Amino acid sequence: MVQGIFDNFEIFSFTISILILLSILASKISYQVGLPSLLLFLLIGMIAGSDGIGGIHFDDQKLSQIIGVISLIYILFDGGLQAEWSSIRKIYLEALVLANLGVILTAIIMGIIASILYNFSTIESLLLGAIVSSTDAASVFALLKSSGLRLKGNLKPLLEFESGSNDTVAVILTLGFISLLNDSDKTISQLIPISILQIVIGGLFGYLAGKFILLVINRLNLEYDGLYTVFIIIIVYIIYIISKYIYGNGFLSVYIFGIVLGNSNFLHKKSIKLFMDGISWLLQILMFLTLGLLVFPSKLLPIYDTGIIFVICLIFFARPVAVFICLFPFKYSIPEKFLISWIGLRGAAPIVLATFPFTAGISKSEEIFNIVFFVVLFSLLIQGSTIRWMTKLLKLDIKEESNTYLESGLEIYDTKNTKLLDLFIPFNSSVENKLLVDLKLPIDCHITMICRGDNYIVPNGKSVLKGGDVLIVLAKNNSEIDLVSILSELDN
Repeated sequence: MVQGIFDNFEIFSFTISILILLSILASKISYQVGLPSLLLFLLIGMIAGSDGIGGIHFDDQKLSQIIGVISLIYILFDGGLQAEWSSIRKIYLEALVLANLGVILTAIIMGIIASILYNFSTIESLLLGAIVSSTDAASVFALLKSSGLRLKGNLKPLLEFESGSNDTVAVILTLGFISLLNDSDKTISQLIPISILQIVIGGLFGYLAGKFILLVINRLNLEYDGLYTVFIIIIVYIIYIISKYIYGNGFLSVYIFGIVLGNSNFLHKKSIKLFMDGISWLLQILMFLTLGLLVFPSKLLPIYDTGIIFVICLIFFARPVAVFICLFPFKYSIPEKFLISWIGLRGAAPIVLATFPFTAGISKSEEIFNIVFFVVLFSLLIQGSTIRWMTKLLKLDIKEESNTYLESGLEIYDTKNTKLLDLFIPFNSSVENKLLVDLKLPIDCHITMICRGDNYIVPNGKSVLKGGDVLIVLAKNNSEIDLVSILSELDN
């Protein structure tokens, strides 16, 4: 229940606004102090909670579950919307193996460890293993987005696609083990066909819904541009609900739906992507604040010894074993496999799943929740704060280069053979102060506009380029690399 400060709506809304504002400010310093911003959001919630200086008493697991589920829906959709199919298609097979077999292996290993450490039955131990088995999309998306990491090869799309799709199996296993605890007549073998059915239906429905909505949105012809964003927000939730009612996995459906939309052309695509990015951050803050308020830190102290052993087993044993087994048939080096296992962050998704035993009336639900929260806290602290260091140690980072691409906010539709690019001219570039006619640009590239501050210039051969200019260029796909190389080359 919610007590005290939450009884008055004005005080409640003001308090939440202040906490969100503090979280935004905390994200500003997260990079400097080397801690993931999501960990700081969680800590702010804990400090504001009943055991912290804020003294806000909040213990409504059902409300937390609702906030968490709704937040995950839109975070997953935004992750799919930002994903590029050109990168995904190179890694989708190994990502699917990680997202399915990897989660199952992790759940089994951690279930065995839980049965040793805790006074749980076999099914209760497997339930705990299932809850912590998946990497968290919110944490992985946010960390890769905010940390500025540039990973070699296909590591980034692999990690994003895995984290965006592996919640499916974790949810199925969690609900399955809960049903086994509540119905002794059911068996584990009965979960297998149900799991496969939900994955297939969820993925297929998300894909078909994406194709259908693309036809609809480009023919709506709404009078007000802002209504397109509202339309997408409502459609995402409707897709989640319909998927659940046709026995699919709603989380997988909205993620696939986002991928379909993000890799297609539709009206106001750029503005919708920017808006959803902001909504995703807001929901992450709100979700982690809520989960931070929900936990009672004093209840974590009695389990710190076994909790540390449990989280160490997850980070240094279960996750690496699952990754190395799943990626054995694929061409990944040992450092790459180790980094993939290290970026297997646990975050909001496991905590949200840990509220399910509460609402299902499982006897060990409070102990399970506290263990899961302990795992998430230390996963974000140990793994999240060392990812940049680990990436450099394994030599899998790409050194920062001059910013070449800059979003102009234009609606840009690429075709099969050509692209409309936004190219940024770095300061001290070798082309700075040169005439366009003097540049040895590829013959199949055409500069259509120069954006200089608030001015838009229609270029000709006598136009002089300046550092900070943004060029709108129509280019053949095979000439893009040469063009970028010429425009971004720096003077020595």
